[in-house]
Amino acid sequence: MSMKLNILDVKGASVGEYSIDDSCLEFEKGTQAVHDTVIAILAGERAGTASTKTRGEVRGGGKKPWKQKGLGRARTGSIRNPIWRGGGITFGPRPRSFAKKINKKVRVLALRRAFSERLKENSVIMLNSFDSADSKTKSMKSALDNLKVIGNVLIIVDDYTDVILKAACNLSESFLIKAGSVNVYQMLRFKNVLFTKAGMDTFINTRLSKVNGGVQK
Repeated sequence: MSMKLNILDVKGASVGEYSIDDSCLEFEKGTQAVHDTVIAILAGERAGTASTKTRGEVRGGGKKPWKQKGLGRARTGSIRNPIWRGGGITFGPRPRSFAKKINKKVRVLALRRAFSERLKENSVIMLNSFDSADSKTKSMKSALDNLKVIGNVLIIVDDYTDVILKAACNLSESFLIKAGSVNVYQMLRFKNVLFTKAGMDTFINTRLSKVNGGVQK
């Protein structure tokens, strides 16, 4: 069973219909894959640069503060001992990678399930192209209003052009991305997902590997 989307122009008028093959839709499984993939994506974005110095890295402390025996004081070998003020840190954070490995099949399943859910929510809008629009932010905002886009929006295109880059860069509630780079977190994060037709073709053929593509009628 395939799903169909109306193809709209920048004025909001229907200019055709796009059929999405059921091989790129998944409603029965994949919820755990979505969860695991989102966790992996967010973990991969962590810098992992937190760092503390051990007693061997803190400056100073090369000389033994006092002799080992005879003073009635606790023995110590360095003023940079971790139990001293200004000393090194024991078991403190060190630079590390938080990246988590997700298998390709799991990533594809997660993206297919997330995409299917957005379709089910009627959150996916399809635009013929931005060719008829100019590079002004005002024109882009007018086009989104004509498409009845309310709230933030993920704009997915086949490739960047000067027109769309200039028009979309100042829209505070939009995020422009190439279809070949979309991930599950981005698909779920935005209230609306706006595809150009070329962007949808590329998304289906490159990101959903088992799919042969949609068919325009």
